[in-house]
Amino acid sequence: MCELYSKQDTLALRRKHIGPSCKIFFAADPIKIVRAQRQYMFDEKGEQYLDCINNVAHVGHCHPEVVKAAMKQMELLNTNSRFLHDNIVEYAKRLCATLPEKLSVCYFTNSGSEANDLALRLARQFRGHQDVITLDHAYHGHLTSLIEISPYKFRKGKDLKKEFVHVAPIPDTYRGKYREDHADPTSAYADEVKKIIEEAHKNGRKIAAFIAESMQSCGGQVIPPTGYFQKVAEYVRAAGGVFIADEVQVGFGRVGKHFWSFQMHGEDFVPDIVTMGKPMGNGHPVACVVTTKEIAEAFCSSGMEYFNTYGGNPVSSAVALAVLDVIENEDLQGNATRVGGYLTELLKKQKAKHTLIGDVRGVGLFIGIDLVKDHQRRTPATAEAQHVIYKMKEKRVLLSADGPHRNVLKIKPPMCFSEEDAKFLVDQLDGILTVLEEAIGTNSEGVTISENTPGRTKKPVGCVCLSASGSAFGRLGWLEKPKEAHVEVLSAGAPEQKENPSQKRNGLCAEKQSPLSKRLKT
Repeated sequence: MCELYSKQDTLALRRKHIGPSCKIFFAADPIKIVRAQRQYMFDEKGEQYLDCINNVAHVGHCHPEVVKAAMKQMELLNTNSRFLHDNIVEYAKRLCATLPEKLSVCYFTNSGSEANDLALRLARQFRGHQDVITLDHAYHGHLTSLIEISPYKFRKGKDLKKEFVHVAPIPDTYRGKYREDHADPTSAYADEVKKIIEEAHKNGRKIAAFIAESMQSCGGQVIPPTGYFQKVAEYVRAAGGVFIADEVQVGFGRVGKHFWSFQMHGEDFVPDIVTMGKPMGNGHPVACVVTTKEIAEAFCSSGMEYFNTYGGNPVSSAVALAVLDVIENEDLQGNATRVGGYLTELLKKQKAKHTLIGDVRGVGLFIGIDLVKDHQRRTPATAEAQHVIYKMKEKRVLLSADGPHRNVLKIKPPMCFSEEDAKFLVDQLDGILTVLEEAIGTNSEGVTISENTPGRTKKPVGCVCLSASGSAFGRLGWLEKPKEAHVEVLSAGAPEQKENPSQKRNGLCAEKQSPLSKRLKT
């Protein structure tokens, strides 16, 4: 497969035609990805990267069975989902078989955002209540209705929280309000929700729903303490509301022992509504809301018909069915348990070795590494985390950092991730942290945490230059700070540029690109 444009031309076209708020990974030094297979991605030069970011490519990039199912159905029929067709009902039947019995009615959409928006409509119609309780740092989608309940997206000092939105503390026992040394963090966090409900009632407001990811992703890979969801569900239901479990990022066997992440919290906890998306179609746009007959009937009683033109169309359903088949046939749940356990064990050994690692938490192939400057204060190592993800990229491992302080390294790879991949990932991380800690520890005068000030900044060769936003001022000598960059450990020489002996490797085209102006009128 040949590129349409050179990397520089692609960047130029992106700057011209794609909205500036649409950010890309590794913006200071982006990778141009042209193909992928299983847990590996390849750039335009044929360089292979281990993908630890893409929970969307759930069963592996371009899985042949998923591709085959899509092609076969696309050649036969794809049409409006209001026509009678077997695929949608077959998928609904198989999907519901993975869930507790009372969750038996499906509504299909095209994205997790659509699913969460619809879940809010179901919840509000159920009892006629309007208010929503959400967790701090939560993210539930990009629609207006979801930005309103996603504190992760609130702009400090600019967004006024809507009166129908109530924000509960994130149940984080490492960095949150009630930590692991608290006598009963479960009850303490759940009681915060109870207080919110009581205060809302005093003000004449009524709770429609509590919504939470079963494990918070954008909030920093946070796993609620045992029993928290049960207590919250009890309080919310007593107030006439429903519990919405957002499984868009963490469902479909990612935790290993359970198909759904909410199931880790015990058989006695069953949400009223479950939403799902990203991994459902392995990258194909398909998502779903599953709820109870009672809630579905209340939604229908409004008299408003619900239809989604392409939600659950024949091709989307065929793709989603193939994903279920692959998860089962390749024992990807078992793989998540085995490899995830092995990876967590390796990372905990790294925690004992490296002072920058404050916490390792996760289940299955959903793991977070909380980087800190100080173990006692748990000061977030934000700039250091940005440095690490860029250095990992140089080592051909793709990671991201998230959480309210952007200091948590997120690991959520395709489910075919192997023990060899886990070992490679940890070995690279170990080397990078060792160099970084040695540089910080042995050359404290060369460690600079700098504000974002314009102009040129002189830094000595060999120092570590970290900015508060995780930006680097360059590599050598007199350094000019770019608008958007990353953290670097400065060295005496520029990084070695690898030769690529064969541009045709991995099916890529060696043909040189002609200037953009000659190929495209802009």
